[in-house]
Amino acid sequence: MRLLLVHAHPDDETITTGGTIAHYARAGFEVTVLTCSLGEEGEVIGDRWAGLVADRADQLGGYRIHELHRALAVLGAQSPTFLGGAGRWRDSGMAGTPAALNPRAFVNADRDEALSALLSVIRTVRPHVVVAYDPEGGYGHPDHQQVHSLVTEAVDIADSDRYPEVGAPWGPQKLYWTVTGEKQLARGLDSIADIPDGWRMPEPGELPSVPEATITTSLDVSGVLGSKRAALEAHATQVTVAPSGTEYALSNNIAQPILVEEQFVLVRGDRGELDASGRESDLFAGVVEYDLDH
Repeated sequence: MRLLLVHAHPDDETITTGGTIAHYARAGFEVTVLTCSLGEEGEVIGDRWAGLVADRADQLGGYRIHELHRALAVLGAQSPTFLGGAGRWRDSGMAGTPAALNPRAFVNADRDEALSALLSVIRTVRPHVVVAYDPEGGYGHPDHQQVHSLVTEAVDIADSDRYPEVGAPWGPQKLYWTVTGEKQLARGLDSIADIPDGWRMPEPGELPSVPEATITTSLDVSGVLGSKRAALEAHATQVTVAPSGTEYALSNNIAQPILVEEQFVLVRGDRGELDASGRESDLFAGVVEYDLDH
C-alpha cells in the first residue's frame, strides 16, 4: 500500500511524522514525501553554515535538499519529491515578513498551477492514505496553511477518478491531519528532566497542540525512535537533538519532546478498527487494496 505525506519545508516531515514514515517504510509500504519549498528562509543553528541564509549567500535551500535526502534515507522513504520540481516555489517565511511578498513565495503561487502539480503527484503515486496539516498549519506558518488548502482541494478532485474495472475510487481513501494532543504534549514535557545549557522550557501554550477529543488516530512509533532521532540530526541546520536523545530544539532553543506516539485527525474516509482508547492505531485501518495494476 502507498502513503503520501505532503509537507511545506525540509525537516517538517521528520519533526511531525518521522516516526510514521519510518514505521510504514519498515513494514514494506511505499512511502512518498512531497515537499513544497526548500525552506530558504530558515534560520541556521551554529556558525558552520550560517553564511547560507537568505540575506547572505541565499544558498540554504540547496543545502536543505541535501539534508532532506539524508533524513529520508534514514527513515527508509523514497528520495524526495518536490512540488513543481525542486525550487519551483520559495519558502514564504512568516506572515508579514518581506519573504511573504516575494512573487516566487509558495503563498503567492498561481492556484491552478500549484493544484495541477499536486494532482499530478497524487495521480502518479496513487496513495491509499494522505497526510497533511490542519487549517492552522500546526503553528500558523502560511506555507503550512497553503499545503492544507491545496491538499484538501486536490483530494476532493482525485476522489472523482475511479478504477474502471471495479468502479471504485483510486483517489486517496483516507486523509489525515498531523497534530499533537494536549495531554501527549504535557506528558512529554513533564518527562524532560534536564536540558542543555542555553535551552529553555516552553511557556504554557507556546507549543501547538489540539484537544484530545479531536484526535482519531495514535500511531506507536517507539520501535523506530532511533531512526527518527537520526533523521532529526540529519537536519542539522535546523534541529539540535539533546545528548539524552529524548528532546530536541529548533533555532529558538525551546526544548520539545521526541514523542513516542504520532497523532492524527481523520478528516476524510472511514475509521477503521479502534483500540481500547477508542482511536485507530493504524493509518491504513479499513483501507482496501484492489487487486489491480498500479
